[in-house]
Amino acid sequence: MEKILDIIEAIAHEKNISKENAIEAFKEALVNTAKKLTSQSSTFEVIIDNDTKTYSINKVITVVADDDERLEEEPDSYISLSEAKEFDDSIEIGDQLKEEFILEEHGRTASANLFRELEYHVQRRIEQDLFEKYREKVGTVMLGTVNRIDSEDNTHVEIGELKGILTRRNRIKGESFKRGDTIRALLRYVSVDPQYGLFLELTRTSPKFLEALMANEVPEIADGVVEIVGAARIPGERAKIALKTDQMNVDPIGAAVGVKGVRINAVSEELNGENIDCIEYSPIPEIYITRALSPAITQSIKVDQEEKKAIINITGDQKAKAIGKSGINIRLASMLTGYTIELNEVEGITERQADSSEPETTKTTDTSALESLFK
Repeated sequence: MEKILDIIEAIAHEKNISKENAIEAFKEALVNTAKKLTSQSSTFEVIIDNDTKTYSINKVITVVADDDERLEEEPDSYISLSEAKEFDDSIEIGDQLKEEFILEEHGRTASANLFRELEYHVQRRIEQDLFEKYREKVGTVMLGTVNRIDSEDNTHVEIGELKGILTRRNRIKGESFKRGDTIRALLRYVSVDPQYGLFLELTRTSPKFLEALMANEVPEIADGVVEIVGAARIPGERAKIALKTDQMNVDPIGAAVGVKGVRINAVSEELNGENIDCIEYSPIPEIYITRALSPAITQSIKVDQEEKKAIINITGDQKAKAIGKSGINIRLASMLTGYTIELNEVEGITERQADSSEPETTKTTDTSALESLFK
């Protein structure tokens, strides 16, 4: 088996793995084959000669003290000091005795075992490379083609060299796909399953999917000019996303929404028509929670930061807005801010002003001040 490295390099090229991984797989295959032909308790080392492109296998026996327990547990890998001194008086504990193991002497049995072992370990290296490749992509949006829908309503998606699985609970309510559809989903994690093998678990319901879509649509978010502080979703219905920026001349909400809402509408369309509220983040909990409850207008708020609880006084006409349909608005506000929100209804009616921060102005019909201009 001369020029063995040429064969290994050819395997690496064919299987699309690195030369180093192919060599490691070959070494493991040689060791396991040698163990099958001798005993599992034996110890072997493989030496690769890069100049001649050949290999050699050595059986390694380590010298230990006469009372060492390993002599009984692994008799093929250890030898007592007294026994070793019968061959050489200069031997000490810890020395290793090596004997060349010639695989070719074991005929077709050795070849068949080596082929199976090499095939197994190369496949493991392929899966390991794929695992590392896609593990680095966890949390990013993947694009794939629907291959089939199984009996449990799981959507199987072809993504590159691997298959992805979008389970029913990770799909937006009301969504349905058919074979041949192109879909986008967030990669949750890479997993190994006895039934599916190495596969990618996908999701379209995670808040991280919303954040990733926003980053794809809004250059200011992708560039880091605008930062997503947090997001909360009830998939397919409504979502809230908190944004902030350190640049005074940038409007984070305007950047996210886009001209005539083109950016936010593109994300909403991808999420099956999900309504998305963008709010500006504030490090002051009272302001942040008040903004999160938008479009409701609150009267006052009391926050307990230790208990993560907020009590909000609100008028009756705004209470329904704060709660939202089926409680969706207050639930999202609580999820986004991390605070338990309690509403306390007070008397009165709240009227929204165009901008409460600007003083009210009164129009005048007195034009006497302009008379001097026309003299």
